[in-house]
Amino acid sequence: MKKKFLTIAAIGAAASLALAGCSGDGMGGTGGDSGDDAGSGSADKGTITLGFLPSWTDGLSTAYLLQDQLEKIGYTVEMKTLTEAGPLYTGLAQGDVDIYPSAWPELTHKSYMDEYGDDIEDLGAYYENAKLTIAVPEYSDIDSIEDLAGKGAQFDGKIYGIEPGAGLTAQTQKMMPAYGLDGEFELVTSSTAAMLTELKSATEAQEEIVVTLWRPFWANDAFPLKDLEDPQGAMGEAEGLHFLGTKGFAEENPDAAELIEKIKLDDAQYGALEDLVVNEYGEGKEAEAVDAWLDEHGANFDWVVTE
Repeated sequence: MKKKFLTIAAIGAAASLALAGCSGDGMGGTGGDSGDDAGSGSADKGTITLGFLPSWTDGLSTAYLLQDQLEKIGYTVEMKTLTEAGPLYTGLAQGDVDIYPSAWPELTHKSYMDEYGDDIEDLGAYYENAKLTIAVPEYSDIDSIEDLAGKGAQFDGKIYGIEPGAGLTAQTQKMMPAYGLDGEFELVTSSTAAMLTELKSATEAQEEIVVTLWRPFWANDAFPLKDLEDPQGAMGEAEGLHFLGTKGFAEENPDAAELIEKIKLDDAQYGALEDLVVNEYGEGKEAEAVDAWLDEHGANFDWVVTE
């Protein structure tokens, strides 16, 4: 637990950057030759700008995996960190960002797709079981969201959320009146790091707390948590995680688009990647984490590019 929580401060610091681009040099793959693949690594195929939110660690881990793989087939990858989904979608639609490596376009980010979708390409889903959740400590006597009604005092009248512009925040705001919680509970938004700080403090003290979470996310395993049942389906159904590109991306970068379309991850593979990037190696060692993950799991995939 201590090792996992050490990443929270680093995530919060990284998330404070807005559109702070940093070069991909030395952070991902080496751009080495992958054998007989035409042109892989031996020629510069151009620059791809990859935008992601460091505090959303599902995207953090896939961002560095994608950087590694794209550099190995000959692209130069520039990383741009943002703090909110809105500016990321705006940048994607305007062409300031070429790829968003962990989008939730079916439900969580649907409003952004409704606004910007005409200027965005869906490059494929790589994970099929993403889910927004409301969670409490496993020692709580609450098992369903509907059980929260009338229990505001037990939880200090607060549901701790993440960034104000997150799709999870918007969905939680829709959920609260559906269960009659909007007059009794306040949704406290700030940042993912701040929510995790509150969660750590409460669980260490065996106190009650309600938080907004999602799956896949390493915190579900790091803390003693349980998802509350959602009999009304107010937090939405499971959805896919997608790679999104700016309009025209596949035509301009066919080799990249072909690679991206093949990437598929299951729960165990995704969980191992996120745990290595976020917890085991941490900030500044993402490339090493990806290398370790590829060493362990790479042989299971037909899309992995090696040196």
